[in-house]
Amino acid sequence: MTVGQQTRGAAGGATGSGRRRSRRDEILEIAVGLFATRGYHVSMDDIGAAAGVTGPALYHHFAGKEAMLAAALIPVSEGLLEGGRERAAAHPEDPRGTLESLIDFHVEFALANPAVIALHLHELDRLPDEPRRTIRRLQRLYVEQWVTVLTALHPGLPAGEARVLAHAAFGLMNSTPFLGGEVDRQRRAALLRAATLAALLAETDA
Repeated sequence: MTVGQQTRGAAGGATGSGRRRSRRDEILEIAVGLFATRGYHVSMDDIGAAAGVTGPALYHHFAGKEAMLAAALIPVSEGLLEGGRERAAAHPEDPRGTLESLIDFHVEFALANPAVIALHLHELDRLPDEPRRTIRRLQRLYVEQWVTVLTALHPGLPAGEARVLAHAAFGLMNSTPFLGGEVDRQRRAALLRAATLAALLAETDA
């Protein structure tokens, strides 16, 4: 399953099984786009109008905006963790190969899902405690995939410092929502991969 299949399955696209989008999927995709571009103050009526239904009709699919956020962000976090684990398992005893594969995986995710990234950056704290804790836990587990490979590549690097590097790399790769369209997607992917790899392979000695 590709990253795009995993994340679009969360916000309105085909799932890994190949089934067609449901009406719920379509509404969620519209809501994610509105939240990402206009902020969480968008009302259920606004979402309903964009989806071609009345605001109250949305409650047949979602309990409210918080439920929409959780429905978008939890499956994405699950997909990132699953994909990260698969990439790591595909390169046993090869930390450089694992790192390159993780970077490829995350860059593809970032380019395919700019609205989800913007939503995560700006609206995650809107969620109630339980789904927010779930997302944070999944994220921590994903980060640890990167920590493992970075500490293998840089012997003696403390795990805490490896987490700093991992989060810095995510910031670089996740910058895509703020980029203009003057550079085509393939070239942007190549630039992001090269920059991230160079940053994470750099010497870490003080």
